[in-house]
Amino acid sequence: MAVNWPRVPALDSPDALDGPLPESWRLDKIENLYELLPIGKRFDQKSSSPQGRVPVIDQSEAGVIGWHNEEPGVKASESRPVVTFANHTCEMRWMQQSFSVIQNVFPLIGRSGVCDTRFLYYGTKGRVHLEEYKGHFPDYRRKWIPVPPIPEQRAIAHILGTLDDKIELNRRMSATLEAMARALFKSWFVDFDPVRAKMEGRDPGLPQALADLFPARLVDSELGEIPEGWEVKKLGELLELAYGKALKAEDRRDGNIPVYGSNGQVGWHDERLAQGPGIVVGRKGNPGIATWVPTDFFPIDTTFYVVPRSNCRSLAFLFHALRTHDLASLGADSAVPGLNRNLAYMSSQVLPAAPLLVEFDRIASALSRRSSLAIDDSRNVAALRDALLPKLISGELRVPDAEAFLKARGP
Repeated sequence: MAVNWPRVPALDSPDALDGPLPESWRLDKIENLYELLPIGKRFDQKSSSPQGRVPVIDQSEAGVIGWHNEEPGVKASESRPVVTFANHTCEMRWMQQSFSVIQNVFPLIGRSGVCDTRFLYYGTKGRVHLEEYKGHFPDYRRKWIPVPPIPEQRAIAHILGTLDDKIELNRRMSATLEAMARALFKSWFVDFDPVRAKMEGRDPGLPQALADLFPARLVDSELGEIPEGWEVKKLGELLELAYGKALKAEDRRDGNIPVYGSNGQVGWHDERLAQGPGIVVGRKGNPGIATWVPTDFFPIDTTFYVVPRSNCRSLAFLFHALRTHDLASLGADSAVPGLNRNLAYMSSQVLPAAPLLVEFDRIASALSRRSSLAIDDSRNVAALRDALLPKLISGELRVPDAEAFLKARGP
């Protein structure tokens, strides 16, 4: 959320300014910098769907609560972007596709001739902070900020936007690589496509040595038809769900070991609990959600982490296999949603022959490494953006001859 964005000062009045502004800059109230757009029909989780053409923007960090196929409430595009402000979380989002919103999400554009829309995003995000559950939009509107001339606004937005574009490109690349691994797992181990191709006399579309690892028959099993020679095992025969360890936020020490909870990474620490790569599975709060971790890590006590057993050493296979099971439904008897690992252990899983596991692990691990590199690059780019942003939007770091800078970079 906005709490993870660089916190930048916002003034309650022009008199609160400490020191002179850069030449040609001025102080202005945020409400003078934007135009509030109409929002059309509001949607919520019940009225939206898991899939669709139009995203529904909510107040969370993830941003999208669902989708629909009706007329979007707010029109946006690359040539006419829109900024959203979430009233209760202070989350701001940069939108270049049409969307709809839930209650208390406000769509904004920069006021013509006064403020560039992308500068509105970078110049005002992080000015108000989530400190209590209340409406923050009135506070946001009333704050005063330094505002450069339009050409310098656009130059600042271009610099910071280029970095964010790189982060988004890496995110898409990582998502594509992960989708490729999921699709490969489904094709080989759920749909049995290479086996069916061989049964029908078709080319499986694989290198011969790899194709030879797949049988040419399906046989009956307790799970229905499975490839000949493969086995049906219980998850408990393939892996152990080991308990994470309590680690309060105040007890964490600065380091490069990611700390994982049931909702993903929650911080950093200087020592590991588990060697990476590994798999974290939500135990409490967000039960059954499997997360791949490329490095050494510290899973806290709201999670399990996976320890492979000797008959299935492929972490990549286990990760994708876990995601095909409805673990979230295997709840512990508790007021807080939780995963009962003994019930999870009883779930049945098709296990292919060992040589095929080795090949899948090799391919999927290579995809995972490339995805991890993209994520690491994004982390470094975000650190650079976070260092530059407060300096650029305060005028501490100037863009010399902003008009020439923009002209050299084209439209």
